[in-house]
Amino acid sequence: MRTKHTFRLPPDLASKLADYAARKRVPQALIVEAALASYLSPDAADRLEAALARRLDRMTRDMERIERHVTISNEALAVFVRFWLISTPPLPDTALAAAQTKGRERYEGYVEALGRRLARGRKLADEVIRDVPTQSEEPDDNTSE
Repeated sequence: MRTKHTFRLPPDLASKLADYAARKRVPQALIVEAALASYLSPDAADRLEAALARRLDRMTRDMERIERHVTISNEALAVFVRFWLISTPPLPDTALAAAQTKGRERYEGYVEALGRRLARGRKLADEVIRDVPTQSEEPDDNTSE
């Protein structure tokens, strides 16, 4: 025995219901009945919790990947700055203006190269993973730093 219910839906939801029913070629009442049964079933909370857990797991993996990439970027910058500071001699005052001009030109070239690299989708983290030996392959001395 079925009980008749009358209720009103917002126009956008009614339109979505009608479109879905037409695509699936089933009565709208059947869709509403299935949706209510799913929503009111005792395991609905478990399904929602499982869906939230999957989403949180994915977000956690994404955050770990971002953290790893930031760590690689920070270390790459630190190694570069250390190398640059150690290997670059100070300039005499007479050469400073020419060096600044050349520096601006090189910076513009750097920005263009960076733009091309980003457009191609290449990432430093991917290159580091490919080029750096794994822990088992890594030499035991730490004199390279």
